[in-house]
Order: sequence, then C-alpha cells, then structure tokens
Amino acid sequence: MKVIVLGGGLIGTTSAWYLRQAGHEVTVMDRQPGVAMETSFANGGQISVSHAEPWANPRAPFKILRWLAREDAPLLFRLRADAAQWRWGLRFLMECLPSRTRSNTVQLVRLGLYSRGALQALRREAKLHYDELEKGILHFYSRAEEFDAAQRSAQLMREQGCEIELVDKEQILKIEPALKNALPYIAGASIAPRDESGDAHQFTQALARHAAEHGVEFRYGTSVRAIQGGRGGSVRVEGVLCSQAEGGVARETMATADAYVVALGSYSPLLLRPLGIHLNLYPAKGYSATLPVERPELAYSVSLTDDEHKLVFSRLGQRLRIAGTAEFTGYDTSLNPVRCQALVKRLLQLFPGIADPAKALFWAGLRPATPSNLPYIGKTRYSNLFLNTGHGTLGWTHSCGSGRALADIISGNVPEVDFAFTGV
Repeated sequence: MKVIVLGGGLIGTTSAWYLRQAGHEVTVMDRQPGVAMETSFANGGQISVSHAEPWANPRAPFKILRWLAREDAPLLFRLRADAAQWRWGLRFLMECLPSRTRSNTVQLVRLGLYSRGALQALRREAKLHYDELEKGILHFYSRAEEFDAAQRSAQLMREQGCEIELVDKEQILKIEPALKNALPYIAGASIAPRDESGDAHQFTQALARHAAEHGVEFRYGTSVRAIQGGRGGSVRVEGVLCSQAEGGVARETMATADAYVVALGSYSPLLLRPLGIHLNLYPAKGYSATLPVERPELAYSVSLTDDEHKLVFSRLGQRLRIAGTAEFTGYDTSLNPVRCQALVKRLLQLFPGIADPAKALFWAGLRPATPSNLPYIGKTRYSNLFLNTGHGTLGWTHSCGSGRALADIISGNVPEVDFAFTGV
C-alpha cells in the first residue's frame, strides 16, 4: 500500500519507518529542508516514562492561578479571543478531576513503556547514535508538600510497571555529584533508573537517513495546503494539495496515495478542520537553552527534572540542554527574553559556574498539547486517513511506540500496547 506521511518531525519520521518495515511504500512530506527542524529540533532530550502525571491534575488549577502574573511562570496562559484556546482550557479543567488524572496517567505509562522498548530495539537494529545516555532520570522537588503529593502518582506508575525509587540526599550525590551545590534547594527526589536521554534532532536525522536507504522517500520544501476528501459524500481522502517552490515560483500539485497520516504537530487541527475533524489540540510553546560544556568537573551527566520550575536538564555529549515551561499564546514562535533568561538563571543557581551564559543558544517550539496529555493516534471517519499527533511534552518519549502502533493499525493488525487509540 502507498502511504503519504504529512510531517517530517520526530513523529512523522518514526511513523514512516515503521510503515516501511510493515512493507508499505512510504513518502514523507515536510515544508522544511530536512527532518526535525521545528518542534523536534531542540527539546529537553528526555525519554521519560516516569513523567506520566499529566499537566491536568487536581493541583494544577491552583498553581496556574498563582502563576498568572509571572512572566517567567512554568505554565503561562495568555488569554486570547480564541475559541480553540477557551475550549481547550475548559476541557483541561475537566481533566483535572482525580479520576481523569488517574486514567490518563495509566494510559501514558503504558504507551511510554512500550515506546521506550521500541526505541531501544530500533537503536540496536539500526545502530543509531544520538548522544544517548542510559543513566536514568533524577526528579527532584523543592517543596516537601509537592514531593509528598507526587508519591501518589509515583505509586500508580509503579503499579503499571514503571520503576521509580525514592532517594535521600546522600543517594542523590552518588547518582549525580554535580548536584552538591543544589542540595539546599532539594526537599525530596526520586530516580527512574530505566529512563534515558538523547538528542531527538540527531535521532530523527539518523533515522531519516536509515529510512531513505530502505526505500522511504522524503520530499522536503513541500508545504501541505489542503487534504482533499469527502466529495460527493465520499468517506475517503482523494489526495493532498501541496506546493513546492521551484525557481522562486510556488508550484501546486496533487499527491495521491492509498492512505494518509497527519503528523503535523500543532498545525494538525488547521489542516483537518475543513474535513469536519475537530481536534482539541492547542500549541504550547516550550523553550530551551543549549550551552557548551566548559567545566566538565561541574557538569551533570544524569538527566534531571526540576519539579518546582518544570524544567529538564540533559547532557548531550559536550552540550548542556535546559528545557521546559509552557506558554499558551497561539502560534507565536518568537523568543521571550524573560523566559529564555529564566532557564539560564536556574541553571546557574543549581550549578554555579557551570557555563558561560553568554554562549547560550535559545530555541522555542510549539508542542501539540491536548487537555489530557493523551495523543491522537489512530483512525478517523475517513477510511484512509490516520492521525499521529498531539503528543505535547512527551513526543520524544512516545515517538517510536506511536509510530509502531500506527503502522499496525494501518496494516490491519492489533497494536501490542493497551492504549485508547483514537477514532474521530
């Protein structure tokens, strides 16, 4: 079967690989000159099954209210005259109910465990390298009440098979000696020893090269204008209207296939709305800073999560990556200097002298967030149109499992993971 994958980010590229492995003829279309140039370009670098508690949890509404006046808040809503944003926000509040939080956590752990195993197998088989580290993720808390509250979620994750161990301050320093100056800021911590870290951009580029060698076609510089479907009451997509610049002139063409996958991240709802498919998905702008390692004796190597500031710290070879926060401000990708500097400020507070802040490279990307944190993976009402989008902050964690499960669905097989797949 011929399949067109719309989007060449981490999710689109993994989808393409597993579809090719299943025997399909696959073409990937992306507007950028290469893969993983937008949301997948400079994320936090964590493969974090243990980060399965959704943003929407019983404590979230009170935190958001407290953060409203802070320009550097971990989660910042810039309220707009945007019906999609308000619809997302109202559903988010519903997902904060304890029963919904529990259900969503279970789903995210299941997909995360399956995906991490798929990534490890793919890495071995394809011999991919991307500054990967298998040292676990250390999650630390600045306030005792937050640490205590997190234990309920951690217990639920353990019940689903996710390994999480509590550690005291002596154990923290054994795991990551570079945290010695940060101990006064730490009230409690846990380690997920089987979680990993690595450069998602490098991984996607390496996988794209591997996939191309095995027959996947990548069409770069190709913008998707519209999905053509439903004419005359048809329940099938007929083609995809694309444009590609040639000699400074945009040339429009219609690309056809037997099946189509929408993996366009935050832009997926815009393309699907004319078809009558309404995804409750909204862009959450995340930030990162990347700095060179200049003093190895001060640098961390274990990936870290700072709960108070909602930041992650990863070691990517000779680079330090700090990433996090979420800003709900529509499709604006501009850099906010206050939020950028907050990343570096926290880095230097925890690790004094670790890096030269003047050498920080800042980035912002739109993470496709759903109110529940559960992605859209699976079928639509159109028999040959499928979704793989809405992964929010866990795109790197869930990418391989999502792509592999979607390839099963398109091939008419039952995915190996117990997950609530989409039917919209």
